[in-house]
Amino acid sequence: MTGSRATPTPTATAHDRHRSGLALLVIASCQLMVVLDVTIVNIALPHMQKDLGFSTENLSWVVNAYTLTFGGLLLLGGRLGDILGRRRVFIFGVLLFVFASLLGGLSQEGWQLLAARSLQGVGGAIASPTALSLITTTFREGPERNRAFGVFAGVSAGGSAIGLLAGGMLVEWLDWRWVLFVNVPIGLLIAFATPRFIPESERRPGHFDVAGALTSTAGMVLLVYGFIRASEEGWTDSVTLGSFAAAVVLLGTFIAIESRSRQPITPLALFRDRNRAGTYTMMLCLSAAIFGMFFFLTLFVQDVLDFSPLRAGLAFLPVSAVIAISAGLASQLLPRWGPKPFMVVGALLAASGLGWLTLTDVHSSYLGSILGPMLVFGFGMGMQFVSLTLMAVSGIAPKEAGAASGTLNASQQVGGSLGLSILVTTFGTASRNEASEQAPQFLREGTPAQLQEFRRTGQLPPPWGDEVLTSGVSSAFVVAACFAVLAALVALFVIQVRSSDLARLQGGGMPLAPEGGADGGGDGDGVTVGGREAGQARPDPDASSPDPDDPRPDRTPTDPRKGCDPWTGPSK
Repeated sequence: MTGSRATPTPTATAHDRHRSGLALLVIASCQLMVVLDVTIVNIALPHMQKDLGFSTENLSWVVNAYTLTFGGLLLLGGRLGDILGRRRVFIFGVLLFVFASLLGGLSQEGWQLLAARSLQGVGGAIASPTALSLITTTFREGPERNRAFGVFAGVSAGGSAIGLLAGGMLVEWLDWRWVLFVNVPIGLLIAFATPRFIPESERRPGHFDVAGALTSTAGMVLLVYGFIRASEEGWTDSVTLGSFAAAVVLLGTFIAIESRSRQPITPLALFRDRNRAGTYTMMLCLSAAIFGMFFFLTLFVQDVLDFSPLRAGLAFLPVSAVIAISAGLASQLLPRWGPKPFMVVGALLAASGLGWLTLTDVHSSYLGSILGPMLVFGFGMGMQFVSLTLMAVSGIAPKEAGAASGTLNASQQVGGSLGLSILVTTFGTASRNEASEQAPQFLREGTPAQLQEFRRTGQLPPPWGDEVLTSGVSSAFVVAACFAVLAALVALFVIQVRSSDLARLQGGGMPLAPEGGADGGGDGDGVTVGGREAGQARPDPDASSPDPDDPRPDRTPTDPRKGCDPWTGPSK
């Protein structure tokens, strides 16, 4: 043996890739757990209502309690990771989510379940933005990070469909409580594996912007509540108008606070970048579309097509697979073409799928009228989410990564909640109009038993009720398609991809590995993740471009892993 450091062996390289893959598995598993919890309870709602005595109006809060706290606290969750260290905050968020899930599954009263769902939202708001930030600090910019973002985006986009499938299986085979209990073993495994495969990020000095956190959270909660209230009580309801007015005041106060704060929870400079502002706007619109698609198709396949909970869940499995495939393809092609083509085409495909769904009627079948539009929609959303995720954090300073990812997640959650409320309002208006036309026919043709049930519940039975539901669903899809078209217009006229963005996607400007090998200069004893030893500070991604005045060692725009596949790493 010589005194010089040995060249890394193929086995060591494979070991590094294995550890990086496990780190990505941990991060993606957490995101999947948090995202699918939005929809996994949907199929269980009738069973929860029966066991815990919810009224129909109060039953909606089983979903709303989670989405309101989740969307309202995402920005604070991102900031916590920046200041306290992302790994430790990530673990805390996961464990809080697990604890809340256990409490929810053990609930014996309605208020106990609502409290647990709210606490779940807090845990998710802490874990989700921190998970996205961990990708930026664990994986090197270029193909390696593209791959990680592709997996993360596929999980984020497909989680809703997987939640519906899992909910159907758990409710039909076990009990509604298992849609909550299932999070306990998964979350504990994630918390156990995180310290072993994910390095801690550097803790950055600072303080918590308490005033900004409170005003932004309260403002978003009231804004979401206003739209949800409008869908139930109408736009002229005094509580609805009061919620909107208070939300405007609080969010205006939040902007004023952030503009004066030295360490704001959400740096307003994020919105000065037209690409980042456009990305957040697109996420708002597309989240509204995907929330609406899953919500209304779930109603349609169970109430009109008479699918069982399990069969309804299985019906959404193809769209989940297509989203994952599309996200993977987009992550590989992005370095060649850049994100803008995928953002424009993806939004237009989503709009086309939703437009196709507007043709749905009571005579539609799953194979003939539902599956095709779902696949078109899913393929567009898959390429859309990976592009949006990359654009939101591309070139961002490490100290602002938590705020940028928190804002992206907040845009997704708040956009879904607000958009769904608008779609539900559209659905309600169209349904009431259709019901006024169907009721006279029902009163003439209905059996005595049907008429008696109608007087008791106020609900039209099939086939008259199916006509009412289908009319409302079709109208809601028209508005959802408009959301997707708006996203396409933003991508076409607002997003501008710079040459430096393409260089980052292609791995350009990445520092070469030190002479000692590819493990960041370690001696072989350290744990390496993403080409550096665990715990080693991540180099500033903004400093990756060659600079003649840069005093650091030679840097080159050539990827030292030339020829590597972005999914499998260097060839053996």
